[in-house]
Amino acid sequence: MIFPPYLKKGDTIGITCPAGYMAAEKAETCITTLQSWGYNVMVGKTLGSTSTSYFSGTDEERLDELQAMLDDKNIHAILFGRGGYGTGRIIDQLNFTKFRKNPKWLIGFSDITVIHCHLLAKYNIASLHAPMAAAFNDEGYANEFIGSLKNILAGKKNNYKIAPCNLNHVGKATGKLIGGNLTLLANMIGTASDFDTKGKILFIEDIGEYLYSTDRMLYHLKRSGKLRKVAGLVFGGFTDMKDTERPFGKTIYEILADIAGEATYPVCFHFPVSHGKENYALKIGGEYQLSVGKKSVSLKEL
Repeated sequence: MIFPPYLKKGDTIGITCPAGYMAAEKAETCITTLQSWGYNVMVGKTLGSTSTSYFSGTDEERLDELQAMLDDKNIHAILFGRGGYGTGRIIDQLNFTKFRKNPKWLIGFSDITVIHCHLLAKYNIASLHAPMAAAFNDEGYANEFIGSLKNILAGKKNNYKIAPCNLNHVGKATGKLIGGNLTLLANMIGTASDFDTKGKILFIEDIGEYLYSTDRMLYHLKRSGKLRKVAGLVFGGFTDMKDTERPFGKTIYEILADIAGEATYPVCFHFPVSHGKENYALKIGGEYQLSVGKKSVSLKEL
């Protein structure tokens, strides 16, 4: 497993938007906070782009800017402004030759799951599933979730402890951590960015999906074998879920519990990784220990 160098004061973090549009002012607090941590910040033109479409620029503009940041030796990490949709349109055109010689931390979640899967599957390079620029707003810069990103960038190992849930499957597991957004994970199957779950701890989260659609994607993971040989399974937040006019008949937690019903490995529910404020930084490809007990749950980087 290849881990990019951790950051030191004076290093530069680039900010770019490879998918959906983001207004420049929504990243102002993020930029000033990163600077207060001792880092320099280089902002790409895709942030606050003049594009009038859903995307933060044309495919070519987003591709070119991300490629330039990947290749630039003077940029030591890349924080993505936001997710949305669009990374999958450009991932296969990116050239990682220079990046592989000088890897850097790529930071984000949601649509950025595409990049996390791609780096792991193709190049065995670690990345960070973590809050993006907008999460620093509304005093988010002071919370423990942004704090977890600060720690991990500096090379500190996080040990997350949460309350137990009656849906959990008790047990312990050790393995590399992989995962991200359920919709994107399902869409990676069968592509060049497909992911291997054997012996790994898999975490999953999502937002704004219909209950039936979530059920379908989970069964897709199950039928494709992605849930068969995992070491452990972590369910994060499933926020703003929607139901059809004729009700699906199950809550999101009943759906998740059903898919994990036959699991012989530890399963954790309600872990703080999500599209909401509760979104701990996690090292994709990092070695973790998942301990699910009746009185406590922890996810510790080894």
